[in-house]
Amino acid sequence: MKEDPTKNQTESGGSRALFVHTEEAASSSRRRTWLVFGAIVLLLLIVALLLVIRKKKPGTEETEAVVVSVRVAKVERGSISSEVSALGTVIPRETAVVSSKINAQIKQMPLLRNKQVKAGDEIVAFESRDLQAQRAEAAAALEEAQANERLVTGSSIPEAAAQDEKLLRDAQANLANTRSIYDRRKALFDQGGISRKDLDASQLAVTTAENDLRAVETAVRLHQTAAHPNNRLLAEARVKQARDRLSALDTQLSYATVRAPFSGIITEQFQYQGEFAAAGGKLFTIANVSEVIVKAPFADSVASQLKLGDPVAIYPQDLPGEHLSGQVSLISRSTDTQSRTVEIWVNLQNETGKLRADASARVVVSAGTINDALIVPAPAVVLEATNADEGKVMAVDEQSIAHETKVTVGLRSGNRTQIVSGLKEGDTVVIEGNYALPDGAKVEISQGEEEEHGGKNGKGDSKDQPDAADEGKNGNQKGNKEEEQ
Repeated sequence: MKEDPTKNQTESGGSRALFVHTEEAASSSRRRTWLVFGAIVLLLLIVALLLVIRKKKPGTEETEAVVVSVRVAKVERGSISSEVSALGTVIPRETAVVSSKINAQIKQMPLLRNKQVKAGDEIVAFESRDLQAQRAEAAAALEEAQANERLVTGSSIPEAAAQDEKLLRDAQANLANTRSIYDRRKALFDQGGISRKDLDASQLAVTTAENDLRAVETAVRLHQTAAHPNNRLLAEARVKQARDRLSALDTQLSYATVRAPFSGIITEQFQYQGEFAAAGGKLFTIANVSEVIVKAPFADSVASQLKLGDPVAIYPQDLPGEHLSGQVSLISRSTDTQSRTVEIWVNLQNETGKLRADASARVVVSAGTINDALIVPAPAVVLEATNADEGKVMAVDEQSIAHETKVTVGLRSGNRTQIVSGLKEGDTVVIEGNYALPDGAKVEISQGEEEEHGGKNGKGDSKDQPDAADEGKNGNQKGNKEEEQ
């Protein structure tokens, strides 16, 4: 039996329609499911955002309610001086370079550097046997001259006559000898054997011999006519000559021993035992460091504002933290043409010897004093640059609100700064905790921390300056921590 084709086609079309309808229903169900899921997620996000906002709100109010603890000071009027510093050199008050006065070998000279000596101590001994021999010879010559003087002054007429005859014969023999030499040289000159200079020298010798002979003949005639023809003046002159020679050798012998000219320390030694010392050669350097002079060059414009007796602060570079006080003892009357500076001296006592010779020290002087100036502690001013003349301060009003105020500064001395404009006398400024303090912040003045800068810290003593800076740094850190909280 055959199936009806038309019937089969009808059943097949109905099945396809049913399948399409079922698929559309499933797709619609999935869309509804995603919409519901998305709505739930959005709701959860909104709830979470509200919770976060509610949690942040109390914290914000707490931040806005923070009060920063600070230290303050009043703006006052007073005198301020500009501090100028220069690097100086420590020079001993007494110093000497001792040299040799004779040419001799060093017989005794130990190692002397850094040795403490007293005035008159023997430092160097030279070999002096040759000088001693010359002195003995000079002493004998003096005795001979003195004996001749006694002979001349106490001799009788016959003795004087015999002496005159001897002198006359000696003068005649000398003249004959010089004439003979002149004749021989003249013959050689005529033959071209010697120069004219040699002949002239012989002629001069002849002339001198003739003059000597005439002088002796005159003396003989005087002795023959005089009652006591004693030549006392000649004898006395010879004695004086011998005595002067002996005195000169005694002086040379005294130079054979070198002694310390004053009490001090041997800072340098140039020669040693066994070496040969030449006259004028350096032996050693001695310095008395019980009193020193600090010499520092300052600009001529600064030196013109200084006077003798002005206070000076000294900071030795090899003694960190050491601070010495002194006064200007000398202002040079000349200016260095190269650096345009004037040398300033400061005398200091140094009995303990802590200041070393030729060491360096920073010298601080005060110049350009201004009276009736507005002054604040240096930590109160935050400069735009280290060498700038403008900056800002945090001024506190009566409601304890800090306000950022721009100021112009003038002189700076230690931990004090002159205010040229921006503040008035009596204003309150923050000196600790002002770093990064926002404008309009509420502040609390630490109990007992309000200071008058004209007191201990207002003296401008730079020795106290590092302490104030450290305190300011600590106060700034404290304010920053409170702001973070």
